[in-house]
Amino acid sequence: MSMLFRHIARYATQKLAANPRVRETAAKAARVVVDEAKQIAREEEKARAAGRAFRRVMNKLQGDR
Repeated sequence: MSMLFRHIARYATQKLAANPRVRETAAKAARVVVDEAKQIAREEEKARAAGRAFRRVMNKLQGDR
């Protein structure tokens, strides 16, 4: 079953990577994720920092901020 999901994910990734606009959006999203990870790593209380980062993402997805 996981082999099937792996093949589907690989196919979808290849299709999305063929589109330059999608590649650019994915690169921007990856940079944001890396910045959040760096911020979490710098914090003394990593669990609290991870919770804050998760809340920021949820707020952006819901359009609250």
